[in-house]
Amino acid sequence: MTAPNLNWIANYIWGIADDVLRDVYVRGKYRDVILPMTVLRRLDAVLEPTKQAVLDMKSKLDAAGVTNQDAALRQAARQAFHNTSEFTLSDLRARASRQQLRADFEDYLDGFSPNVQDILVNFEFRNQIPRLDQADALGALIEKLTSPDINLGPDPVMDTDGAVRHPGLDNHGMGTVFEELIRRFNEENNEEAGEHFTPRDAVTLMAKLVFQPIADRIESGTYLLYDGACGTGGMLTVAEEELHRLAEERGKQVSTHLYGQEINAETYAICKADLLLKGEGEAADNIVGGPKHSTLSKDAFPTREFDFMLSNPPYGKSWKTDLQRMGGKKGMTDHRFLIEHAGDPEYSLVTRSSDGQMLFLASGSANA
Repeated sequence: MTAPNLNWIANYIWGIADDVLRDVYVRGKYRDVILPMTVLRRLDAVLEPTKQAVLDMKSKLDAAGVTNQDAALRQAARQAFHNTSEFTLSDLRARASRQQLRADFEDYLDGFSPNVQDILVNFEFRNQIPRLDQADALGALIEKLTSPDINLGPDPVMDTDGAVRHPGLDNHGMGTVFEELIRRFNEENNEEAGEHFTPRDAVTLMAKLVFQPIADRIESGTYLLYDGACGTGGMLTVAEEELHRLAEERGKQVSTHLYGQEINAETYAICKADLLLKGEGEAADNIVGGPKHSTLSKDAFPTREFDFMLSNPPYGKSWKTDLQRMGGKKGMTDHRFLIEHAGDPEYSLVTRSSDGQMLFLASGSANA
């Protein structure tokens, strides 16, 4: 799909906020509804072709008494996620009463797989439903996003004469639209540069600095990439693209697995949703986050070793709370941050790059 088409889609979704949410939310809060609803509509459209297969599989698993159903339902959906509700968003357009719409919409949300539930929880999206219901805005949102005037699905929409009315929106295109919406909301809210994302030109430079010095040593195989402060995930995806580009130029075939950790709940939800929208379901499952998941005090991947790591951590942020959680200066036990010198034990907030080089973030004497 061309850039003008993608921009038109982003403009259409952007316009929904003013059309439906004005006087219901202040402008700075539009994103709390529009981002998760955009994710839901895309996932809904992707799941439509296999909806009946998932429902049939769900019935078989229930009849057999199978409780761990996620893997089988993903297979039936042919996606990294699924929804076992009997409803689709298009079904919900026809609800005549607000009360029935709200009940059925909540049932629809409950049908999603655990990875999508995690996204909804961290978006705190269910908290928005009472307000949308009271303002009679939920139905209007669903109607706008499922309108024949826009296509957020991967398959083209045809006219009655067989001509393409709307081209299909592939995963890359959907990811581009989603990232454009995030950029606009950040600008609308006057977010400080770098608060939730690193500028793309800086990310591209970092990826080049990581990979180009060792480009001739890249061999065919599998590589694990890690970002301990992954934000909305841009650094991981750009790094992945750069590694694949350099490998292809040298006639090598590589596969990559992305891992990330992010403490900000909404930013984590955006990252995980963006990866799902781009068709990288396995990578989405490897993103861990939320307020309880500070990379410093709660390493999400203690048994993993990664081939490459790049991060833009929040410099200037106090880490005293993390230090206390790790036992304080004298009780530090986390081997990632502990170095002992003869006669003068010290704690050090450090990490290591893939070649073993130590990168110091902070340090101090245990006797201080």
